[in-house]
Amino acid sequence: MTAARYHAGLVALPFFDAAHRAISAHANTWAAAALDAEEHDEARDAVDDRCRRLTAQLGAAGLTRYCVRQEFGGALPDFDARAICLIRETLAYHDGLADFVFAMQGLGSGAISLAGGAALQSRYLPLIARGQAIAAFALSEPQAGSDVAAMTCSAERQGDYYLLDGAKTWISNGGIADFYCVFARTRAGEVRTDGTTSAQGISAFVVEASDPGLSIERRIDVNAPHPLAQLAFKRCRIRAERLIGAEGDGFKIAMRTLDVFRASVAAAATGFARRAFDEAVEHAQKRRMFGKVLADFQLTQAALADMATAIDAAALLTYRAAWLRDTGQPVTLAAAMAKMTATESAQRVIDRALQMFGGRGVERGATVERLYREIRSLRIYEGATEVQQLIIGREVLR
Repeated sequence: MTAARYHAGLVALPFFDAAHRAISAHANTWAAAALDAEEHDEARDAVDDRCRRLTAQLGAAGLTRYCVRQEFGGALPDFDARAICLIRETLAYHDGLADFVFAMQGLGSGAISLAGGAALQSRYLPLIARGQAIAAFALSEPQAGSDVAAMTCSAERQGDYYLLDGAKTWISNGGIADFYCVFARTRAGEVRTDGTTSAQGISAFVVEASDPGLSIERRIDVNAPHPLAQLAFKRCRIRAERLIGAEGDGFKIAMRTLDVFRASVAAAATGFARRAFDEAVEHAQKRRMFGKVLADFQLTQAALADMATAIDAAALLTYRAAWLRDTGQPVTLAAAMAKMTATESAQRVIDRALQMFGGRGVERGATVERLYREIRSLRIYEGATEVQQLIIGREVLR
């Protein structure tokens, strides 16, 4: 399929300008030509190799230029959340791994873009813009996922160096990244009376894959294959100039980075849902049953109506959040609503599409079967649904 059924109507809305519509058209034209004919070998080595190729291809197509600012080879003067969302929705529609690769180039280097010094920015960001280096965002730990402040990975200053010790897990691009933005404690967090830990004392660093003391402790295989690993730091020695921002600013830097890219998770979910919907419509119009086609049955029509409405609702929330972010307005509540609604809705839409396909829907390698596996992790990463509910509840009670 070359384009999502109702995507053209979306980009005509006032959230977007002519430049956004051009970005969307370019992304779709490139993705339809470069991705739709690709085979999906899910062996780990094949996935790793394809991620490397996709990084270079996205760079050559000019799409990774939207992951950094113009002064470092990017396409625009500043991050444009709407452009990032449009690209992610389009890539997810065509190929989940391509969306993953694009997203991680932005998220993995985002801390450097937002808070890095000029030397760090000049060293790493042009490579990201050109698709010549792979980035990763190393925040989560075995006992610190949603509760970031509970992290124990430490960074000790020794003269002109920091020594990092600890572990990071569920790190996307783990094992293939050229560098990692790593968050570690330079000072112990204060334990409050309710047992929670303060996020103060967390700092951010650039760790290169070749740095002594960094190792890939294990590769993690998940239902929708992509590079994922647990990292181990054992007296990992890095120069002090690879500190991102100031000591103790790591939590703020991480949250600022996530604020830029959280709405784009909703956009990716919307792309997955649109593809499942289009597959379902095409199937319903062709599949014969009891002397009719599936689309003739009112149950099918009702299901498609629910699916279409859920997708439009998710898209509107997603692009409202991106527009708020781009126009300098508070975005925390809107981004949480978008992320929660889009990922949960996409799970239901894809499940209903798979059901419509019957036995063919669960056949390994079928488009809807692959989408069924692709969507599941989006309800967890960059803030699980339950975390988004807490954020929404907190914000509306202010």
